[in-house]
Amino acid sequence: MKFVALLSGGKDSIYSTLKAIQNGHELVCCAHLAPMQENTEEESYMYQTAGSEVVKTQVEECIGVPFYMREIHGQSKIKSLVYENDGDGSDEVEDLYILLEQIQANHPEVE
Repeated sequence: MKFVALLSGGKDSIYSTLKAIQNGHELVCCAHLAPMQENTEEESYMYQTAGSEVVKTQVEECIGVPFYMREIHGQSKIKSLVYENDGDGSDEVEDLYILLEQIQANHPEVE
């Protein structure tokens, strides 16, 4: 299976990506959600943002696949167990959806 790795910059996301490759899956590209430049101290409810500054280097120099990044524009509004889009696109989960749409447009082989 061809896949996109959502990397945080931490060891767990790198490890799970390497395990997927070891199990025969094909890494197409890596993706990362980073804090907006002016909000580097603000924490995300959904995504690890500490270490965001090193993810691009990790991917380009160590993994060697295309890298996609999007700044997190939304806020953590919907914190229930089941996510339901409220339609205004202001929740941070919508940033991941937009990033994955961009990746799928560039890599249609990823389903």
